[in-house]
Amino acid sequence: MNFVAPIVMLGLSNVFMTFAWYGHLKFKAVPLYLVVLISWGIAFFEYWLAVPANRIGHQVYSAAQLKTIQEVITLVVFAGFSAFWLKEQLSLNTLIGFGFIAVGAAFVFRG
Repeated sequence: MNFVAPIVMLGLSNVFMTFAWYGHLKFKAVPLYLVVLISWGIAFFEYWLAVPANRIGHQVYSAAQLKTIQEVITLVVFAGFSAFWLKEQLSLNTLIGFGFIAVGAAFVFRG
């Protein structure tokens, strides 16, 4: 359970953070100060998932592995968010770049 729970929690926290950082791009007419306040409110919930995920996860993963898991999740969540929320296509170069990052992540877990 301790192996899976941090990954699930980091995945959910990443959804919140992605919306906090990029969700407002669909609403460019909303004043910036309001966007910042709303984003801060969304990020509050992200912290309630990310901090416990790292605390629980550090029992079974190293800090470097937790950070790597979080970064890979970030790329997956962002790719989906970009395509479905922002309606932006992912280019072949972007996918190749994400692939290189995934290869780097694999090295972290090789020990």
